[in-house]
Amino acid sequence: MIQNAWLIPVFPLIAFLILLFIGKYLKQKASYVGIAALALSFIVSVMVLFERIGGETYTYVIDWITFGESTITMGYEVTSLNAMMLIVVTLVSLVVHIFSREYMHDDKRIHIFYAYLGLFSFSMLGLVLAPNVLQLFIFWELVGLCSFLLVGFWFFKPEAAAAAKKAFLTTRIGDVGLFIGLAILFNQTGSFDYADIFAAVENGLINDTMITTIALLIFMGAVGKSAQFPLHVWLPDAMEGPTPVSALIHAATMVAAGVYLVGVMYPLFLASPTAMTVVAYTGAITAFLAATMALVMTDIKKVLAYSTISQLGFMILALGTAGYVAGLFHLMTHAFFKALLFLGAGSVIYAVHHRQDIRDMGGLWGKMKITSITFLIGSLAIAGVFPLAGFWSKEEILASALINGDGFLFAIALVTAFMTAFYMFRLFFKTFTGEYRGGDHDDADANDPGVDAQGAADVAEADNPRDESMDEEAHVAPAEDHHDHHAPKENSGFMTFPLIVLATLAAVAGLVNLPMFGHPLEGFLTEGLNLGAQPHGALWLAILSLAVAAGGIALAWAMYYKGSISEDYFTSKAPGVHKLLLNKYYLDDVYVTVFARPTVAIGRFFWEMDKSIIDGIVNLIGRITSNTGRSAGRRHNGQLQTYGLVSILGGIVVIALAFVLRGYFG
Repeated sequence: MIQNAWLIPVFPLIAFLILLFIGKYLKQKASYVGIAALALSFIVSVMVLFERIGGETYTYVIDWITFGESTITMGYEVTSLNAMMLIVVTLVSLVVHIFSREYMHDDKRIHIFYAYLGLFSFSMLGLVLAPNVLQLFIFWELVGLCSFLLVGFWFFKPEAAAAAKKAFLTTRIGDVGLFIGLAILFNQTGSFDYADIFAAVENGLINDTMITTIALLIFMGAVGKSAQFPLHVWLPDAMEGPTPVSALIHAATMVAAGVYLVGVMYPLFLASPTAMTVVAYTGAITAFLAATMALVMTDIKKVLAYSTISQLGFMILALGTAGYVAGLFHLMTHAFFKALLFLGAGSVIYAVHHRQDIRDMGGLWGKMKITSITFLIGSLAIAGVFPLAGFWSKEEILASALINGDGFLFAIALVTAFMTAFYMFRLFFKTFTGEYRGGDHDDADANDPGVDAQGAADVAEADNPRDESMDEEAHVAPAEDHHDHHAPKENSGFMTFPLIVLATLAAVAGLVNLPMFGHPLEGFLTEGLNLGAQPHGALWLAILSLAVAAGGIALAWAMYYKGSISEDYFTSKAPGVHKLLLNKYYLDDVYVTVFARPTVAIGRFFWEMDKSIIDGIVNLIGRITSNTGRSAGRRHNGQLQTYGLVSILGGIVVIALAFVLRGYFG
């Protein structure tokens, strides 16, 4: 079956084409086309994985372009890394397709939504199966396009349209670096194939400075796509898209593409200690900053968005400290528990009539049992509680930072792990415990002196996430057409079944790399790679990791469940810090002031120059020509005597000029 791995992306592509042409006739049944396609892709992915375990890498390529001595190929390749990724992408995409059947049920454009999901799944799977970096880059850009389409799916909402543009443009910044890096890499090696590139690096055909330059440029692409500091600002705004989109592309798959890129190009990064250091510190800074911002967010999706950025930072930190398996292991476990948390948030949002402020929730434990229990499992997993999946992968990241990093990186990782447990259980307790507040909360943060006008506006937008005044043709977003205060209840099986599946995986996925079984995932991923020994922590590190998680959960319990510590305790002690975090370190303001406004001003200057000077000169020439023509036209009045007189006078002038030039009057 491994030789038929090309079928995996083809199924969602077929679904996209079917829905593109006849989706409007299928209406609600369009969802079944998408679900069936991803089910087939998942089944084939499982078969490919089992065949790849204990087998060898399978590659099938054909010559695409030949010029000079260089030949560019296209095809597909099944390695241990992408065999794992195929399972992650197809499984998460499948459960998101199932979940969306109910969540998007009321949207009359549901067939377009499923068409976009199919195109995205095809693009992501094509990226994973690519046998060379050029083909990867082609699908990389197609994934970016799909993100734009899905984030802006509710295009009639100005915030969604703006978020789609912001995501597209911000990630393009990183993609420019990636493109330049690939161009230099081809210039140095004459090939885009992974094997040729790594052989050139191993044989010293590329000097150290050039390796570092190429690695950092390629890493720019990962920084943009995986929302690393300082290009992380697009991801929280991308939560304006439908919640299933957030679960699929902004938690489990697309944002993981940057981590996958570093993983697939890892021998190149290992050859440059400078590049590895940059990668490690970028990941650490991202993980820490995003976690601090998640502490103060009140929009349920934005808490999870900053959590995603932070966890991606953990993965990048691991890769930068030679924890190849740790980073990719966390990529897999995170895909399951973060997709679970986002879909759990979607279940809550759907049940409470699309309010997203956690201060308007509470008391859902007794009303939404399946959602509550599965969300708790996801929260425990991301916090790193034994024996759930997140515990095993996070412990390996801590070991990597401790053994191959430095004290600063290890300390940052520990503090971030503590904050992760705290903000996730802050979210859990405020959403599921206590009394159901049912939207009684007044204007979000309006009376909080720590929030500026923009911060209040952001929360207000979260409270009213859809434009209800849109016309009939634009169609009403799912369940956004009502904001009543009926008590929430558990959703249908289309929404709860995916939660149960993902909760099960969030609980047991860590078993694939258990130390007592000899780290089987590590052996699988490192087969055939010369990466050296992978870092593993001692028992005391696992205990410390668990203690840090317990400390974060205990503090959240004391503040948001027990009430023994005031919720405003830290805010009142450091209102300036609270305001700084609410305003996201003012990074968006900095970008607007330093980059956006000057760019717009320069554009307007050249526009005025073009309109006044360039167009002015062209228009002046046109007016002169036109006026000359009209003036000459008036003299062509049809009177022969006038024509004769002009001809005689003209002849005299010509003869006189000839005499002067010949010197007859000298």
